[in-house]
Amino acid sequence: MLNVDDDSNTESKMSSASWQNAEAMLARLIDQLIQLGKLAVAFSGGVDSTVVVAVAARALGTENVLAVTADSETLPRSELDEAADLAKALGVPHQIIETHELDKDEFRSNPPERCYHCKTELWQKVTALAAGRDIIYVADGVNADDNGDFRPGIKAGDEAGVLHPLAEAGLRKTDVRNLARVLGLPNWNKPAQACLSSRFSYGSQISSGGLQRVESAEQYLREQGFKELRVRDHGDIARIEVPAESFKRLMADGAKEKIVGELKKLGYVYVTLDLEGFRSGSMNETLRRSH
Repeated sequence: MLNVDDDSNTESKMSSASWQNAEAMLARLIDQLIQLGKLAVAFSGGVDSTVVVAVAARALGTENVLAVTADSETLPRSELDEAADLAKALGVPHQIIETHELDKDEFRSNPPERCYHCKTELWQKVTALAAGRDIIYVADGVNADDNGDFRPGIKAGDEAGVLHPLAEAGLRKTDVRNLARVLGLPNWNKPAQACLSSRFSYGSQISSGGLQRVESAEQYLREQGFKELRVRDHGDIARIEVPAESFKRLMADGAKEKIVGELKKLGYVYVTLDLEGFRSGSMNETLRRSH
């Protein structure tokens, strides 16, 4: 049986079937990873890559797992700090490397294939770092659900020979969260994150100032108690995405005015609420319409 902290909150308890399913998934992953000997994992601090690191540490021993986090202007500072704290808690070596996506015109111009150019640089640096430590295998946190969306970054990983343990074991996002929960990982219910460049509509230039503005806007909303959110940048327009159940709180007297005022201080002329609510990858909707 797995060890997990006791939780007296009834709402947080899992059914016996979910628990058993998570144990079966853990066994599959361990069988898959134990053959590798050593493993480097691209580690963002999100639930997917955390599960890969945690299970790899069980299968291979913490000394044989290297968590690698890419530090760039597209990563919020809070996410970098959280990744470092998680790696320390998991007891695995953690290496922070710098990537410089904004130096590349093919990234700054923000084409639909933007993530391909970003991930190509990432995997070149991660594989070189791993090779220097006699680590043959490199993995990411791609899960089975990720194959259902437009993800050019996955193509870059495939070209670099990156392993996708979660997807290869057939784990969907819900499965990953359940497994993380059973493992006692503190971020099992952390909202999905994406790099800040995903907040800009395709074809609009990505700049350091624009990234900082989006990061500040989203950080302010988190400080107001919103957890799942995006601030999509459309030049003068900030399009806020939060779950529909959060609309009332965002639009309440006083809250709305403070949010509008703060985002206008950051340089937005118009502040809007997306009535479809929060959804990951909403910028890809323009691509689906064009095909």
